[in-house]
Amino acid sequence: MFPRPLTPLAAPNGAEPLGRALRRPPLGRARAGLGGPPLLLPGLLLMIERGILAEMKPLPLHPPNREGVAWRGTVLRPGRLSLDAGDSDLQVRQDVRNRTLRAVCGQPGMPRDPWDLPVGQRRTLLRHILVSDRYRFLYCYVPKVACSNWKRVLKVLAGVLDSVDVRLKMDHRNDLVFLADLRPEEIRYRLQHYFKFLFVRDPLERLLSAYRNKFGEIREYQQRYGAEIVRRYRAGAGPSPAGDDVTFPEFLRYLVDEDPERMNEHWMPVYHLCQPCAVRYDFVGSYERLEADANQVLEWVQAPPHVRFPARQSWYRPASPESLHYHLCSAPRALLQDVLPKYILDFSLFAYPLPNVTREACHQ
Repeated sequence: MFPRPLTPLAAPNGAEPLGRALRRPPLGRARAGLGGPPLLLPGLLLMIERGILAEMKPLPLHPPNREGVAWRGTVLRPGRLSLDAGDSDLQVRQDVRNRTLRAVCGQPGMPRDPWDLPVGQRRTLLRHILVSDRYRFLYCYVPKVACSNWKRVLKVLAGVLDSVDVRLKMDHRNDLVFLADLRPEEIRYRLQHYFKFLFVRDPLERLLSAYRNKFGEIREYQQRYGAEIVRRYRAGAGPSPAGDDVTFPEFLRYLVDEDPERMNEHWMPVYHLCQPCAVRYDFVGSYERLEADANQVLEWVQAPPHVRFPARQSWYRPASPESLHYHLCSAPRALLQDVLPKYILDFSLFAYPLPNVTREACHQ
């Protein structure tokens, strides 16, 4: 179905609509990178941020070209792939995303190349793009969007693992090649000649997934981030909280005060991780249809038939729309109004609707 437009949402009792609230500066101290007027494109509310925007053995500068690479025959132009005519939903979604990306990235001052980015932003980008020289593709990984399974696939394609079903704890660094590991001329060659893709997810669903996983299960995150969040935002917390009981509103308050460019990668906006204006991706897949989109990518890059994207584990329970609705409706509306501008480019560029948290919607 065609995604709902990101139009201002109605608010009860004369309250300010959420979409209109996003057009005013956030409350509290000034946030870096959120200045400038918003840009309205057809049906999409956009806030354009001002100024947005490893040692390994050397790889060959120009890896041997693979004859008959499937996607090369189907590319219409950078950022566009010819898709199965029978999959109208996928075609519509990709068309919306491609047109929005072209419109936004064509604005004056937007980066056209990784070397247009400030050093810190470029470093983040290059550290998040994985390289397959054997299959000539680049994958920008986004935490909480099945990136562990994609890393598993890359290790199978590289011959490091025998199967995507091998049971082991994922090593997120070893046996993987990142663009940051390469020399500038090697990076430029691969950006120009390789198939480039990323996968995205509803921004708030991704945040909820990170919150549940990191603060509910991972002791390191509870100690490093959770304890500080509780100290900072909970009255009477004491000097040494455990950090294992962070509430979702406390997490949102923490995000409001964070500079998006310096966030932990698990809640950093996709825009800052993958810089879709500086890198012209050939395909943007969706978490909502992960298996189908992932296997389509594997077909395009001509992965061996036995290599498939891992099926979701039976025990895994992703953040559901119902759970997200509950958490958002339980959070103060003013807090959401301050958080959403940090992720507005992720909503807009990737055609996700803003949440409906009116009183009527939350009481349904």
